[in-house]
Amino acid sequence: MSAVKSQAEKTKARLGPNAPLVPIFTPRDYSIFFLAGALCATLTHGAMTPAEGVAGLMTGFGPTAVGYLAQGGAKFAGYEYWKKQFVELVGSHEEAVKYRTPIYLGAASTAEFFADILLTPLEATRIRLVSNPKYATGLVTGFTRLAREGGIREMYAGFLPILFKQIPYAIGQFTVNEFCHEIAYRNMTEEQQANLSATSKFALNLGSGLTAGVAAAILSQPADTLLSQINRGHGPTGTMLTRLAVLARQAGFRGLFAGLGPRIVMTAGLVSGQFLAYGAIKDALGAPPGIEIHKD
Repeated sequence: MSAVKSQAEKTKARLGPNAPLVPIFTPRDYSIFFLAGALCATLTHGAMTPAEGVAGLMTGFGPTAVGYLAQGGAKFAGYEYWKKQFVELVGSHEEAVKYRTPIYLGAASTAEFFADILLTPLEATRIRLVSNPKYATGLVTGFTRLAREGGIREMYAGFLPILFKQIPYAIGQFTVNEFCHEIAYRNMTEEQQANLSATSKFALNLGSGLTAGVAAAILSQPADTLLSQINRGHGPTGTMLTRLAVLARQAGFRGLFAGLGPRIVMTAGLVSGQFLAYGAIKDALGAPPGIEIHKD
């Protein structure tokens, strides 16, 4: 019997022969997923704001907090939603386990795409407030001025580089976290899995989150470097793709990965903290667990 079929049959046995292919998540469940994602992202990213100094704390915290509140909620709830949709699309538990990698990649990428639609205009506002404290008095006035003077074009001028950064980040964050849990569970018996202590669960989630954070940092580092250059006004005039291509050639491989070490440390802490907080908030609010399609 194949490992894939074994996993599928175990899932069917646990759920029953007439159970739906995937759990039925209610609007309340998705609202909890969104709230948990929003809080975990805002708290972890908000903790990084003091690194920008007093001026950054006073002017940049509003857009940072609101941006990651919206983006974090949409990303985590979106991942739960799109993972469910893709599992249903393949049609069976066996096929879902077989194609779990593209399911993880597709769910993470799609969720991040829609989350960045919410994040981008707030990030544009934050950049203006931090770079020019006289631009506006805060989030509302800054966002209003940007919308009035720049319109959709300026609000979403940074959408493409943000996607280039955030989608690889989300892929590393969610996909690697899934596979870390899979590897750990594959080395346990069913009895051990069922009787994991709270300490063991915490250690597993922490270790998986730290590893996923390292992957997220590495995968998103080149785009993060280019986005920083764009935000400083570097690069030639022209389309965003042209500017990114020129800056990438100028930086070279080593330049694109400059500063990776400190960013790995920061991102590993962010991602592990987010997963720990996300799980704790979901449990506290009585949300159901996410869909598991791990291979034995």
